[in-house]
Amino acid sequence: MKARIKFRKYGALRFIGHLDVMRFFQKVMRRAEIPIAFTGGYSPHMIMSFASPLGIGLTSDGEYFDIELTEAIDSKTAVKRMNEVSIEGIEIISFRKIPDDKKQTGMTILADYLVSVRKGALPSDWKEQFSKFMSQPEIQVIKQTKRSERMVDIRALIDSWEIRDEQIYLLLAAGSSENLKPDLVMETFLKYANISDDVRFFYHRLEMYADESGNGERKLIPLENLGEEICMNSKTDL
Repeated sequence: MKARIKFRKYGALRFIGHLDVMRFFQKVMRRAEIPIAFTGGYSPHMIMSFASPLGIGLTSDGEYFDIELTEAIDSKTAVKRMNEVSIEGIEIISFRKIPDDKKQTGMTILADYLVSVRKGALPSDWKEQFSKFMSQPEIQVIKQTKRSERMVDIRALIDSWEIRDEQIYLLLAAGSSENLKPDLVMETFLKYANISDDVRFFYHRLEMYADESGNGERKLIPLENLGEEICMNSKTDL
């Protein structure tokens, strides 16, 4: 059985990296006595995979990772146990069974963010400047990958955007092959508008979605909604 866990990351823990988050949840699994499966071989490790790990300094209301279970556990019980052994800065929100098949692997994944100024100030006409920036048919940027650099049109990876009072809303590609971080969008905007790079932004991830659009209709589903609650009062198949 596979399970998907949703959690929040906030406060001072926004400054810990992905590897530390993984180690933290390995401890949580043990302390909460979650029946997680391990790999085989001489050096077994927990079967655990994270969806689009969050960058350092970002907060989020919609972080996810999937695990494999050796036996069923009630969703409410699992959430309660995990939160009891967690710490301030990470809160487990849901624990849901997801299909075992690979149907979800090829789904288009998106994530949305709210961006606000953390340090410095934008010019009075920044909203007009940002609208012009986003109205470009292409925004070519050199994107750094783990192995190399390549030119990428990041406009194609920005699904939608809007200005909300003094904040910017961005819905961005967040898949394993095509993905875009909000800081690259804002860094590129500062250069485009010739704004001092002393301006610093705060990024908050709202949610992650699977795009199940079809027949021309848009259908974004939060990743947790692809699963179902495990209720031990009913029969659960492993």
